[in-house]
Amino acid sequence: MNIFEEKESNVRSYCRNFPDIFHRAKGSIIYSESGKEYIDFLAGAGALNYGHNNDYIKQRVISYLDSDAIAHGLDMYTSAKKEFLEKFFSSVLTPKNLDYKVQFCGPTGTNGVEAALKLARKIKKRPGIFSFMGGYHGMTLGSLSATSNIKMRSGGVTTNNVTFMPYPYGFMESFDTIGFIESVLSDVNSGIEKPAAILFETVQAEGGIVVAPVEWIQQLRNLCDRHDILLICDDIQVGCGRTGPFFSFERANIVPDMVVLSKSISGYGFPMSLLLIKPELDIWEPGEHTGTFRGNQLAFVGGVAALEYRENCHLENEVKVKEFFLQNFLVQEIVPINENIKIRGIGMIWGIDLVNFGGASLAKKIAACCFELGLIVERVGRNDTVIKILPPLTIELSTLQTGCSIIKEAFLDCLLHLK
Repeated sequence: MNIFEEKESNVRSYCRNFPDIFHRAKGSIIYSESGKEYIDFLAGAGALNYGHNNDYIKQRVISYLDSDAIAHGLDMYTSAKKEFLEKFFSSVLTPKNLDYKVQFCGPTGTNGVEAALKLARKIKKRPGIFSFMGGYHGMTLGSLSATSNIKMRSGGVTTNNVTFMPYPYGFMESFDTIGFIESVLSDVNSGIEKPAAILFETVQAEGGIVVAPVEWIQQLRNLCDRHDILLICDDIQVGCGRTGPFFSFERANIVPDMVVLSKSISGYGFPMSLLLIKPELDIWEPGEHTGTFRGNQLAFVGGVAALEYRENCHLENEVKVKEFFLQNFLVQEIVPINENIKIRGIGMIWGIDLVNFGGASLAKKIAACCFELGLIVERVGRNDTVIKILPPLTIELSTLQTGCSIIKEAFLDCLLHLK
């Protein structure tokens, strides 16, 4: 038994699927203590869009540390915060004609969700929230209540005034889910009160890489407007360029009332969480939602450098090129392997759904085989039946091709033994 198994809590998870001791990482490659190389198709669960130890971002952070600049500042005014706000507005919000106030939350995405739900209830003076089946929003009490996975809520966590609505997935794809929500809100006998807000993901990542149609997103925005309900977009995992544009909702040409960002907003994997709020909704009292680490100065520095890097290397165009490769590879090389294989995705987040094989065992075997072959890839979705492809946006095309070849090899090997 190693020290991790002996001393670390049973709650540990990723290490169980990737049982090696990792030592260093660069770009899209992770190295173990023994020197084995792994291609990273996990990217810190979306926190490493710019890759491991991105040189451009790293040098800015090192320079900041070398200058003895302030490292911890609560929510006081600092030079690092000032520069981040200036860059975020000039490079992201202003060019997109988005008018938001920025709230710096506690350092994790779940705290941004907590802030959004808390503020929505304060604004509308209603306790209810609508979330979606398949949605994942975090593991603290409020955000967990809006997370649909019952196993994650084990231990007595209730839905806490959250009502789950159908998402356009599976047999619900042919069902008018927006019409259903409309009927619930309009029917005085539905038994469900009007919520303060609807919390949604444009792409359910942990839910199995389920991409909401543009028309559905637009209809959801329209429904919220007609019923005086706030629309909150959880862009924690699929924002910051993961789907191509900086925000995942841009493809639908809508503007949410609030947007939650985290994971890759700091550019370097530093903890950071933002809540973007339409100005008229910013009715917080000073200190009403607070936290000791809501001013991560290194994250501000990394965030500025990341936005500069994104512009300098034309990252949005890079994502389009790699999206084209991934889609073609999956359609041409993976789907033909077996008629029961389904694929879904957008930008640089794709899923290979193996639910039709009758359980999670095949997906687990394939992911384990990939790891043995030098590729780190995660499983998500109902019962973890979806192989999730989530490489850094900066991955070299040749490395992306190699990683995809490993997936194909693992599929062929595991399906051969399945017979």
